[in-house]
Amino acid sequence: MTTATTTSPHHPIAIIGAGLGGLTLARVLHVNGIEAAVHDLDAAPEARAQGGMLDIHEESGQIALRAAGLHEEFRALIHAGGEAVRILDRHAVVHLDEGGEVSGGRPEVERGELRALLLGALPGGTVRWGAKVTGARPLGEGRHEVTLADGATFTTDLLVGADGAWSRIRPLVSDATPRYTGVSMVEADLQDADTRHPGSAAVVGPGMLFALGEDSGLLAHREPDGSLHVYAALRVAEDWISGFDFAATKAGGGPGADAARAAVLERFAGWDGSLRALMADADGELTPRPIHALPVGHRWDRVPGVTLLGDAAHLMSPFAGEGANLAMLDGAELGRALAAHPGDTEAALAAYEQALFPRSEAAAAQSADNLVLCLRADAPQGLLDQFAADQHVG
Repeated sequence: MTTATTTSPHHPIAIIGAGLGGLTLARVLHVNGIEAAVHDLDAAPEARAQGGMLDIHEESGQIALRAAGLHEEFRALIHAGGEAVRILDRHAVVHLDEGGEVSGGRPEVERGELRALLLGALPGGTVRWGAKVTGARPLGEGRHEVTLADGATFTTDLLVGADGAWSRIRPLVSDATPRYTGVSMVEADLQDADTRHPGSAAVVGPGMLFALGEDSGLLAHREPDGSLHVYAALRVAEDWISGFDFAATKAGGGPGADAARAAVLERFAGWDGSLRALMADADGELTPRPIHALPVGHRWDRVPGVTLLGDAAHLMSPFAGEGANLAMLDGAELGRALAAHPGDTEAALAAYEQALFPRSEAAAAQSADNLVLCLRADAPQGLLDQFAADQHVG
């Protein structure tokens, strides 16, 4: 009698995380004739909402899309008028109102549509859905074994952590963990804004709104479907969110939901009513999002057979608008490095990380600085000064 034995599947390249960065890497590898397996914890591509609008930068995200051979398809997704920017103070006084002509420098697209574009450009079966990674361990000579939540394992010659803020792969190269930035966001939506919320539609305008005051701000964007996506930015203690039942806002209301909404609005006491309405009149749930970041300048020593990209490598606050752009550029640059060094993975990883570290440090520093200037005592003056300086340089 013989006993059957099973062996773990083996993937020469395993990418953990099917976000924009991981998918860009998989696509650039595919363009260069290199196969990769992507593992993602979601059960399906549409398992959860993908967030709002992204401005895709010419010097980063668009470079990645060109490397992926998808720049023309990306251009078809651009939200006309989405580059418009309005900056207001807490009294709703307009300090800057720029039109939204598409310059090509930072056009706006919906994150979900961009992700769908990348997914559609990969061979069927590239992404393994419902594959939640719980850990990984080195096997020697650059190989790793990865364990999934269902107990299954696989091995790989190159392991890429593209699995976000709380990466399960990061501990293989670094003991750094994200820390609370002192700011939390509360996310909301106003549906069919022109008809149902005309006052809010008018104050936001056709693109992006920044309404800023000391320790609080409202950031909003008009979506292609006519809705408004709103974030309340609050300088609060890390445990502030846990004091309110935000889950009740998703469940349909009641005292808990009313208390959570009132707690957010309390942070905007004395603000103009047209701005408070962005939260007071929001449809459906309010979603709290504490903002964490890795240390500025996060880097690691070269570890054979493993590297990181995107938030796993350089998590930062959203105040520079660089997170998605850098993740895509990371993916493209890593893919090109691997294609340029066939048979020498370590040389490819060393070249990739040598460029990654200073690039991500500069963006993380800008993000940390912008968080401070957007919510300082004289807000919105800091952001206005930055816009003026950028225009002067341009």
